[in-house]
Amino acid sequence: MYQSIKMNLNALKNNKIFELIVVSVIIISALEIGAKTFQLTDSAVSLTEILDVFITVFFLFELTIRFIGDDDKRSFLKKGWNVFDTLVVMISLIPIDNSEMALLARLVRIFRVLRMISVVPELRILINSLIKALPQLGYVVLLMFIIFYIYAAFGSFMFSQINPKLWGDIAISMLTLFRVMTFEDWTDIQYETMEVYPYSLIFYLTFIFFTAFAFLNMVIGIVVNVMEEEHQAARAEKVEKQPTLIELQQELKEIKALLMAQNK
Repeated sequence: MYQSIKMNLNALKNNKIFELIVVSVIIISALEIGAKTFQLTDSAVSLTEILDVFITVFFLFELTIRFIGDDDKRSFLKKGWNVFDTLVVMISLIPIDNSEMALLARLVRIFRVLRMISVVPELRILINSLIKALPQLGYVVLLMFIIFYIYAAFGSFMFSQINPKLWGDIAISMLTLFRVMTFEDWTDIQYETMEVYPYSLIFYLTFIFFTAFAFLNMVIGIVVNVMEEEHQAARAEKVEKQPTLIELQQELKEIKALLMAQNK
């Protein structure tokens, strides 16, 4: 009996229509949260309260289905996304009105929108790729900081007399260089220093080459590489879950044997 219920719930969990329904409820939850930021009529407020109860109950129902249908329940809460979903659902059960944790409950309801990531596999792969790429990105960020520091020190020594507001000290110089890297009116800064130091053009061009082009491509390359590894891992896991040809042949033989036994 339990195994039958578990198989049915597992089939429901993996059903595309059910997944679309869950995504639709998450979108409705996002719209309901956004609606509460406006001045609403009493009838609209009542409607949002009803929707809030429905969404919370639905998420609890969906989480229960995933837990019962999971083959390894002991490891259910060892997965990060399951822990996140469980915390969001549990805290969403806290009554908003007349509660000391009302503010926390309201804030957690905002994070229900993030459940879209845990529901859609493609979004999970994107986030997992970014998280796994962080250690490698850390070295790129460190190298970028070194380049920023060197150029900021040089700019502070050379250009502080031209415009102290932009080059007064190394901290302000780094902020100015960040503006240059993002191309936010950087030509105004460049032309101002070129009036005194015409060759300062080399300073800006080399800095932009290192930061905006070289390091940006490094970051993109790392993220794309990790994302490809995540896609390969997801495909391998999907293949492992599918029955092999030998298993299918064995099952067909068993069915054939049962049918022959019944005919006798």
